[in-house]
Amino acid sequence: MKITLGFSPCPNDTFIFDALVNGKIDTKGLSFDYVMDDVETLNRWAVRQQLDITKLSYSAFLHQVEHYALLHSGSALGKGVGPLLIARQPLTAAQIQSGRIAIPGLQTTANLLLSLAIPAANNKTEILFSEIEDAILRGEFDAGLIIHESRFTYQKKGLVKLMDLGDWWEETTKAPIPLGGIVIRRSIDKEIATLVDSLIKESLGYAWDHYPTLSSFITENAQEMEEEVMRQHIGLYVNEFTRDLGKNGRRAIDVLFRQAAQNGLIKKHPEKIFY
Repeated sequence: MKITLGFSPCPNDTFIFDALVNGKIDTKGLSFDYVMDDVETLNRWAVRQQLDITKLSYSAFLHQVEHYALLHSGSALGKGVGPLLIARQPLTAAQIQSGRIAIPGLQTTANLLLSLAIPAANNKTEILFSEIEDAILRGEFDAGLIIHESRFTYQKKGLVKLMDLGDWWEETTKAPIPLGGIVIRRSIDKEIATLVDSLIKESLGYAWDHYPTLSSFITENAQEMEEEVMRQHIGLYVNEFTRDLGKNGRRAIDVLFRQAAQNGLIKKHPEKIFY
């Protein structure tokens, strides 16, 4: 059975899916026709249900839960992993609220957290996440919301942190922060979903068994990132929640849905999130 699969070229995703899509583990009769693109593109594709299985920002998943169900494995979720609001120099609260802010996508969890933490900050422009730092340095924006490996590079470029939205979330909710998850079409049989869940766990186990060696699949898709930054990226975003969300991970996702419902971002908390 052939299944379409989408994930990002970031080291955390290629680390997880390398063995699965490159024949390094037995996929039990399943074959994966995969595509890689930035998370906001994957979020937009999910609106059209373009892929059978896809990485999805939890913010986007809020609006696609009718069509997609969450897998227990593959998520980017944890503590100290949140998006950062950065600028060229410190800004007052009023300046942040009225300033021009570059964001990595309207449907990203990063933007959801910014909307919850600073509701008055509405002057936002979507640009590719990897271009945000340079756009701030050029003076095109007053501030920017960074994700992924940018949290390891912004200080080297002379930029400063205004707010850690992950810290804000953790202090407010006492829960780890859900960034992105792996979802599957609800039309796919539960037996297949269960098998895919187990294969992702096996693929991840294969990757850890060979770590700290990084495969060419990881390094060649890492957008000229230094290997040490790749390992920092993997160390931050691939953790115990990635193998299985567990009780604490499921609670964090429930909190996110409840926060979104309470703030009018979705109509109601869904009855069923997982497959």
